Amino acid sequence: MNANTSLVSTPPASIAPSNLAFDLAEATRHLSERDDVLKELIGAVRPFAINTSDQASPYEELVRAIVYQSISGKAARTILGRIKALGENGRPPAPKKMLKLSMAKLRKAGLSRAKVLSMKDLAKKAIEGIVPTHDEALKLSDEELVERLDSVRGIGAWTVEMFLIFRLGRPDVLPIHDLGVKKGWCVAYKKKHMPHPKKLLKFGERWRPYRTVASWYMWRAFERAGYKVTNKIRHRKVRRKKATASARRRTWVKTR
Repeated sequence: MNANTSLVSTPPASIAPSNLAFDLAEATRHLSERDDVLKELIGAVRPFAINTSDQASPYEELVRAIVYQSISGKAARTILGRIKALGENGRPPAPKKMLKLSMAKLRKAGLSRAKVLSMKDLAKKAIEGIVPTHDEALKLSDEELVERLDSVRGIGAWTVEMFLIFRLGRPDVLPIHDLGVKKGWCVAYKKKHMPHPKKLLKFGERWRPYRTVASWYMWRAFERAGYKVTNKIRHRKVRRKKATASARRRTWVKTR
């Protein structure tokens, strides 16, 4: 398993649903019937909206994902522009060309050494067929895609989940490590501390088979609350158990 990057995904407000693989009206009805908090959110914030008609291939989407890891959006856009300048027709270099590009040239474009190695591994696995084409990806299950894409250096579960949601429009994805989803859940359900991923996964069972849509509304809860509120939400501190009197006596005797 690769290192996971926990980021906040903030889809543009102006994008309307396109080519969704599920019935959005049925999804919102289903969630509203099973969760009163979601029912309020669905009625109060902007509606679920993603566009899966982008022409970028899975390889190109993952090139973008690698560039955007752990840096600001402004810096990432600049670097991605430089990477695309090394390709043709405003697109990133094709896998074979990516493999031929030198470490120095890619570093000059703004990539870290680790990201260059990720790009090279991504290109290699695209050529080998491990990273599927878009048409192939549509035929694969979520689990199969996670297994394939997670094998790429530098690509973790979070990145694959974002791909499943925003590129393929899969209906039942819950990014349990995503900071925005976790903090949005705290805001929506009035919790002081972020949930452990396993706890959020268990809680999200009520949202099946539309956990993607529920996640969208957790992002909206995060967005609506604002950073002044969400910055106060922290992980719960792990309390160490106090030693009993007998345990303290045993320790004292051993050190005598």
